[in-house]
Amino acid sequence: MFCKATLASVALALLASATPLADTPGFSVPLGDRTSLKRADGTFDHQKAILENVRVHKYYQRNLRNLLANTGNLPDGWTIKEFRAAPSSIAKRATGSEPLIDEEDDAEWAGTISIGTPGKSFLIDFDTGSADLWVPSSACTSSTCSSKSKYQASSSSTSEEESGTFSIQYGDGSTVSGPIYTDTVTVAGLTATKQTFSPVTTLSSSFAGDPIDGILGLAFPAISNLNASPFFNTLIAQGKVSAGVFGFNLASSGSTLFFGGTDTSKYVGSIEYHAIDASTGFWQATGAKSVVGSKSPNTGFETIIDSGTTIIYGPPAAVRTLYASISGSKVYDSSNGYYSYPCASPPTVGFSWGGKTWAISSANFNLGQTSSGSASCVGAIAGSNLGLGDNVWLLGDSFMKNVYTVFSFDKNAVGFAALS
Repeated sequence: MFCKATLASVALALLASATPLADTPGFSVPLGDRTSLKRADGTFDHQKAILENVRVHKYYQRNLRNLLANTGNLPDGWTIKEFRAAPSSIAKRATGSEPLIDEEDDAEWAGTISIGTPGKSFLIDFDTGSADLWVPSSACTSSTCSSKSKYQASSSSTSEEESGTFSIQYGDGSTVSGPIYTDTVTVAGLTATKQTFSPVTTLSSSFAGDPIDGILGLAFPAISNLNASPFFNTLIAQGKVSAGVFGFNLASSGSTLFFGGTDTSKYVGSIEYHAIDASTGFWQATGAKSVVGSKSPNTGFETIIDSGTTIIYGPPAAVRTLYASISGSKVYDSSNGYYSYPCASPPTVGFSWGGKTWAISSANFNLGQTSSGSASCVGAIAGSNLGLGDNVWLLGDSFMKNVYTVFSFDKNAVGFAALS
């Protein structure tokens, strides 16, 4: 998932040999700062938050459709729903093209990759909530593609066209679509050969103002629209990395993505790993509980860890129960599941999977004052029915910015460590 407004800084670790990963040099790509739902004056951007809610709903509904198509079933309680639409008054505010409401419209973790032989460079969003790679094709002649780097198959000696087509249907009826190819893909010195991707020939106008060229997904093949091995899984299969692990350090600036292990300079102590339910296609950790002070309002639920989602979403009833444990909390926006709390007494909120409680800082929990000068602030946990049933929460950046997060295909687990 990615945002049309701002980019984050990303470092991509270069794994050159089987030397210890702590000694492995990194490759940094300095970009911009992390976006948020808080305005510069400290107030909550309510309209942007509504668009975020709509975007997340569409995004996960698209993934559920992919999961159903690839595996033939959905987990119990998960449901296919109609795509939500943004209120017309807000959509028109976004220059008439609804640039903030398609499935990929949130904060970006972007860096440069190359595709082909010789390599052509693309600025790519690295997304743990999807599983496909696509970039614009030279055959895309629309104004949306005019400012983007484009892939030309005839210019690459390693390009091979495959059967079938790639297509993503957006809530407004527009699509991203194109043929399917394989080619050599390189990220920070790590090269996957015969990597499946799509050079799209049709690109939604929603992408016109976005500086990125495309997306590289880091989730499981089960939610791949291409129904193919994602880039990092290809690296693992081809023996290009010594560990099937990557680590994220997300921050307002200086964020890093480390392929092939973890960046030990970014965290202290050991990594606390927790098993995931890989059958869903997501990085979905089981056995979670919420913690508010000394209380545990919610227990025994599952959590999708997704760097492409700005805040935290839970089932509406469960989130209502959580805020009932926060003194002075109130419903702020019942339609979109947002709550407020007294700014002067921020709650101590965190999540635990049976080990340490990983707390959310008061700064990361605070989405801003309900209005300028208000004593009430909006919390970074919202209630929303995303079609994931009543026992699955979605933990985005408001959680991940507090920890070093590790995604391990080797262990079928996600891990957390204290930031250095």
